[in-house]
Amino acid sequence: MATGKVTKRSVDALRPGPARTFLWDDDLKGFGVKLTPAGALSYVLQYRMGGREAKTQRYSIGAHGSPWTPATARTEAERLLTLVARGIDPSEADRKRRDDAVNFAFSAYADRFHAACKGDGWRALVGRCLRLHVKPVLASKALPAITKADIVAVFDAMPADQQANRRNTFAVLRRLFRWAISRGDLERSPMEGMETPPAVKARDRWLSDDELVRVWNAAPACHRCFGSIVRLLIATGQRREEVTGMAWIELDRAKAMWRIPGERTKNGEPHHVPLSRLAIETIDTIAKADKWPRKGLVFTTTSGGPFTAHSRGKRKIDALLQADGGEPIAEWRLHDLRRTLATGFQRLGVRFEVTEAVLNHLSGARSGVAGVYQRHEWADEKRAALDAWTSHIERILTETDETNVIALAARRA
Repeated sequence: MATGKVTKRSVDALRPGPARTFLWDDDLKGFGVKLTPAGALSYVLQYRMGGREAKTQRYSIGAHGSPWTPATARTEAERLLTLVARGIDPSEADRKRRDDAVNFAFSAYADRFHAACKGDGWRALVGRCLRLHVKPVLASKALPAITKADIVAVFDAMPADQQANRRNTFAVLRRLFRWAISRGDLERSPMEGMETPPAVKARDRWLSDDELVRVWNAAPACHRCFGSIVRLLIATGQRREEVTGMAWIELDRAKAMWRIPGERTKNGEPHHVPLSRLAIETIDTIAKADKWPRKGLVFTTTSGGPFTAHSRGKRKIDALLQADGGEPIAEWRLHDLRRTLATGFQRLGVRFEVTEAVLNHLSGARSGVAGVYQRHEWADEKRAALDAWTSHIERILTETDETNVIALAARRA
């Protein structure tokens, strides 16, 4: 067994023979260079995990050439021997790193988290944040190797003015790492000690009666699915994902009722939405009859997949509004239609608790201890409120005078 100082000169002097040969360093025990009959050089470390009785193991540091030179290979051998002294097997540690790179690659792990998310709205938010903001930065990293600096890099790559997106992405990542900890895949979250991005100022945009009429009238011309989605958003006040993901099995035309299961609502609570005349007429248009199907999604693409082109539909409806001859409409979002219904309810004299019930908000009178004991579903009141809202919409469709509002109390008289 040849020994000597493993240096550039000694390595360059090695010549291949009929069998593989080793040059073992006489200063750093276990460190050596291997030469094959074909002339391939590589650096190795020989070690034992335990006493003299333990089996000798050999670890391949790497082939001669960048980055491995006699000097860099010696430094790596010293690091590996430090691990051995601490009872850590370098071969096992290397195998674990390779396994982590495969089993805990962030992109694949994030996909598993996404699939486990409940609720269409939350799942859509998770998918969007991961795809647009997180995966481009963390996709190549193994989950256990992600550090706080990596998380900071995600936010550094996001535009500073996207406050809502930054806050949403923070919530998604925080939930993902908590999920990983609950599964035993991580011991600690790299987000510990990080401050939540500041809350975005609540929007107060709601559409006037004139704006609402123009949106209602323009909707059918923008897309066969999107136009009906917009009209149902106006008529019901429900969330975009809840309307878009509507399934025929959830609808009962005879009882004029839409039952949204808990797995499709933001708060996880089942929600019953009375269907007004306008809502039923809109769904009749989709079904092309007053007899509705009993299976499948209400809004599908021509290939049968779920409708997702909200941004394209919104751009189309905005273009139609610009060309309809009316005054320019200030920037608005689909979610503003939900706020418009709530504001309309207030103008109609609807009780706050009923508005919360229609919107499926677990706040105010429906939150905390009060919510546990207050189980009244406001079914009749919700129907009366939505019918009053429908009457108001029907009236402004023919008369856009914003003062022409039928109060709910007067309507009942």
